[in-house]
Amino acid sequence: MPQQDLPKPNLARNMRLVGHCDQGGRGDGVQIMVHRGFAYIGHLFSKGFTVVDVRDPRAPKTLDYVAAPPNTWNVHLQVADDLLLVINGKDVFADAAFADERSYYQAAAGTALGTASAGRVRDWTGGLAVYDLADPAKPRRIGFMGVPGSVHRIWYVGGRWAYVSALLDGYNDFIFMTVDMSDPADPRPAGSYALPGMNIAAGETPNWGADRKYGLHHAIVQGDTAYGAWRDAGLVIMDIADRTSPKLITRRNWSPPFGGGTHNALPLPERNLLIVLDEAVLDHQEDGLKLIWVFDIRDVTNPVSIATFPTPSDADYIGMGGHFGPHNLHENRPGSFVSQDLIFTTYQNAGVRVFDIRNAYQPHEVAALVPAPPTRIVDPRPNRARVVQSCDIFVDAQGLAYVTDYNAGLSIIEYLG
Repeated sequence: MPQQDLPKPNLARNMRLVGHCDQGGRGDGVQIMVHRGFAYIGHLFSKGFTVVDVRDPRAPKTLDYVAAPPNTWNVHLQVADDLLLVINGKDVFADAAFADERSYYQAAAGTALGTASAGRVRDWTGGLAVYDLADPAKPRRIGFMGVPGSVHRIWYVGGRWAYVSALLDGYNDFIFMTVDMSDPADPRPAGSYALPGMNIAAGETPNWGADRKYGLHHAIVQGDTAYGAWRDAGLVIMDIADRTSPKLITRRNWSPPFGGGTHNALPLPERNLLIVLDEAVLDHQEDGLKLIWVFDIRDVTNPVSIATFPTPSDADYIGMGGHFGPHNLHENRPGSFVSQDLIFTTYQNAGVRVFDIRNAYQPHEVAALVPAPPTRIVDPRPNRARVVQSCDIFVDAQGLAYVTDYNAGLSIIEYLG
């Protein structure tokens, strides 16, 4: 796309848009990975995933679309060791029961998706698919690990072990699972951890309310420690020295009084810090103000909150519709942009924000870009606002940010700091 034809951002401060792609007409995107000049984008409403050539970031080209199985979505994926790992889970928002997001975000996933209920028909595919990227433009499926339920998100940076959040029969929500990838054609579950009260089949009883979502979004692994973002259950830190038997180190929860929805827990090992993001999941901030927290983890058994990131205030984001608040952050994957001082985040209708945390007690915003509104709404649910909903972000080693949206396609953004 020629530079003059790029959609004009609503706001650009210390960042500039360098490329844009409609992803072959499938403008909805969730997780994105960039590897060897190719972007892999999982879709929220278009089910499968798309491959985009971004070797020239000013002229990205859609190359391929890989369809998901019926009633299944591929929203999250990971790339490492020339392997692409793609989740298979129930296509939640295609179900009329979840047209109102409260139905999903304010209920246990096992009940909402039917995995905890006898007699419910499972009409989707659950598990983890593995693709070979010897030809990065043409992923070739080589393996699959099925689960009796769904997989939501993965952490995989190469080698023997992958880590997933899995919803299994008998559990009321997503739990932590380690996966042995020693044979990529035959990935196998190895170990798991669930909070007490989650294993309904074993007779456990939750000690939280039915409107509380105590399920793992995903964990980021550093060494032998997994930092789990457990939605309304907060931060769950696990010892995984024995991958077959993860054990709890500690848990911290600030919901209530804060709104829950913990989505990412990013360790910064050189500084003994942990950045923890709570996701905004309802329109007009109906689920309350969501924050990004800074924890001191010099004693991993006693994480201490020392600061929060400032909330964007340069426009009336609550009033404009859609979700306003944090969604995701760049996770410092090996081979990508890795920083102990700069945090790249998506704020949904407030676009992309970059924060300087050199002073961990006083994070401050140093750059922002709010992409143009979508020209077409891909989201099939009724009465969706035509506003940007910046979703996931991947920053490459050169400092280019690749940002997906629920409707507006792929934005490629240069940080000018």
